[in-house]
Amino acid sequence: MTSHEIVNTSGLAKPVGFAHAVVAAPGRTVYLGGQTAQDPDGAIVGSTLLEQFDVAAGNVATALAGAGSAPDQLVSLIIYTTDVAEYRASLRELGPLWRKHFGRHYPAVALLGVAALFDEAAKIELVGTAVIPA
Repeated sequence: MTSHEIVNTSGLAKPVGFAHAVVAAPGRTVYLGGQTAQDPDGAIVGSTLLEQFDVAAGNVATALAGAGSAPDQLVSLIIYTTDVAEYRASLRELGPLWRKHFGRHYPAVALLGVAALFDEAAKIELVGTAVIPA
């Protein structure tokens, strides 16, 4: 059983690497706290957005597993970044990192540029919601 159904959104631009709308199946909802590139000691790992995305996405997968969920059960993901231009310039390299942690599963996604994140060294923070099917 899947955790969601991607909605037909004809009339909108073709989604690439995300879904415009997702309907979650009945089940238990998992709300993730913001995941940055923190290592187990709380230090930010990586100096580039790509390095930090890799660690943050791995942290999302780890948090989901801890909740009894999995990356393919994500229904929504908000990506906060302090450098939208670097994110946009890194799209080609971000694809393999996405697939490494989330496979070819694409939830509803938003990318938001922010002036700063809580940890000054962080360039990216991922906040997700997953549904564990009933």
